[in-house]
Amino acid sequence: MTGDASTGARLLGTLGTADGKGVVRVEACEAPRRLLVLTREPDQSEDQSIEVTLTADGGQTTVVWEERGMPVAYLAGYGAGIQVHVEDLGAYLTGRERCDAGARMGELFPAYEPLAAKVS
Repeated sequence: MTGDASTGARLLGTLGTADGKGVVRVEACEAPRRLLVLTREPDQSEDQSIEVTLTADGGQTTVVWEERGMPVAYLAGYGAGIQVHVEDLGAYLTGRERCDAGARMGELFPAYEPLAAKVS
């Protein structure tokens, strides 16, 4: 990514998409509780949103990750990809190595396909 990551900034860089190119705009950054970004792939006319919120809950933190506006045809890939990212976050927080994302996506994708088919 290149650009200033402050609220309202526009970043150019690689997204986890088919061709890896797109635009990301930071819509809100309320560290350390909330991040809202809007993304757009070159072939899309509408923005997608990714919002992550963190809420303290005793000695733990609840993380809520919500995405809106993704193409329905890509739901299985998005589901598997988000799970890989969350697993990598857990690995980072516990001092473990990240997984092989491509291999893990291959393991997860078949489980997400029937779930996505119910939405289509």
